[in-house]
Amino acid sequence: MSKRVLIVDDSIYMRSLIKTSLSEQGYEIVGEAQDGESAIDLAMELEPDLITLDNILPDMMGFDILKTLRDEGIQSKVVMVSAVGQDTVVNKGKELGALDYIVKPFTSEDLVAVVNKVL
Repeated sequence: MSKRVLIVDDSIYMRSLIKTSLSEQGYEIVGEAQDGESAIDLAMELEPDLITLDNILPDMMGFDILKTLRDEGIQSKVVMVSAVGQDTVVNKGKELGALDYIVKPFTSEDLVAVVNKVL
C-alpha cells in the first residue's frame, strides 16, 4: 500500500512541485491545504502517513499547526518545508515533533530523499 501524504503550502507552485515529485515516486497525495485551518481539518480527517508542512501560512505558523496536531493525538510524520532555514527555526520545528526540515528552494531529489528517509 502506498504511503499517504498531505501537502500544506500557501503556494500553488510549491504544492504542485511537491505533489509531482512524490506522486512520481509512488506516494499517494490524499490532500492539499493552503492555510492552517484547512491543514488541521484535513490532517484530522485523513490521518495521512506524512504531512509536508510550510512554516509560514496566511493564517498561522506551521509550528502552531504542528503543536495542534500533536495535542490532538495525530500521529502523522511531519517534514517542515520553509524558506526560513535558521538553526533556531529548524530546531524549534524538531522540538515540536517534525522529523526533518527542508529549506526552499530544494530539488525534487532532495525532497524525495528526505521523505523516503522519514517514512
